[in-house]
Amino acid sequence: MSDLSGGFAHAPEQAARAFRACLETLARPGQVQRLEGAAPPAPLSPAAGAVLLTLVDQAVRLHLAPSHDRPEIRDWIAFHCGAPLVAAEEADFALGSWEALQPVGRFAIGTPAYPDRAATLIVEMETLAPPNARLTGPGIARDAEARLPEIAAFADNRARFPLGFDCFFTSGDRVSGLPRSTKVEAL
Repeated sequence: MSDLSGGFAHAPEQAARAFRACLETLARPGQVQRLEGAAPPAPLSPAAGAVLLTLVDQAVRLHLAPSHDRPEIRDWIAFHCGAPLVAAEEADFALGSWEALQPVGRFAIGTPAYPDRAATLIVEMETLAPPNARLTGPGIARDAEARLPEIAAFADNRARFPLGFDCFFTSGDRVSGLPRSTKVEAL
């Protein structure tokens, strides 16, 4: 039997802080925020756990990439979030390492009438530094820098705007975000 502890100890306050941090990372691409309070089973990072606890519930379809599709993670998500687990093509959110989420072309990018029906990827990374990409666009005064798992996929994603997927990048207790509206170039 899995240990199902590891949710927010003080859910209202911690969820509100985590929600604000998630919003900040998408509103200000390149900015790294700290997410505290979640202690999910490995290899799920505390930051990814906090994103799940905050943004995923029984109405959100979640895909687990092979890197994170483990019984203890499935049980933790079922207990704390209640999210149905689905194939990549059906997902509202997807979780895994960048390599395990490939090919990203199978995730929903919305439609011209409903661009909001796109997937959000929670990409687990070893580190969010040092930066390897220059970011420009909405929410960025001049430019910002970020660590991305690759450059080309995010440049291609931006070219489809207003369609495309959005991303959270998590490592340890840190999170950064990259909305589809952000232009990405290699440093």
